[in-house]
Amino acid sequence: MGFLIRTAATAITFAIVAYLLPQIDYGDSIPTLIVVAIIAGLLNGFVKPILGAFSLPLSMMTFGLFGIVINAAMLLLIAFIADVIGVTFVVGGFPPELGLSAITSALIGAVLISVVGAIVGMVVRD
Repeated sequence: MGFLIRTAATAITFAIVAYLLPQIDYGDSIPTLIVVAIIAGLLNGFVKPILGAFSLPLSMMTFGLFGIVINAAMLLLIAFIADVIGVTFVVGGFPPELGLSAITSALIGAVLISVVGAIVGMVVRD
């Protein structure tokens, strides 16, 4: 039950961030939003702890600000995996094009996802 509530909270977070940041697009489809939330949940559960462990020295040197870079990379990885499985989720034109716009959008999106996710997490309890 907790997984379903967290997935719904993540989907709500992605919908709000896509509304606030037009460079993040999920095609206005609820099923796509749910698939993207599941991908995000799986990556945050399996990949992010490994990245966090490897980047611990950098995170300590930057007082945790390197976490924003990790979250931006995770957002781009979510977009890549969504594209591979045929789901529309675009971050600043990525996929297919990884450029400055995609990286900037991912960084801004990572900050917004953190802020909006914290607010949604206060409202939605599992």
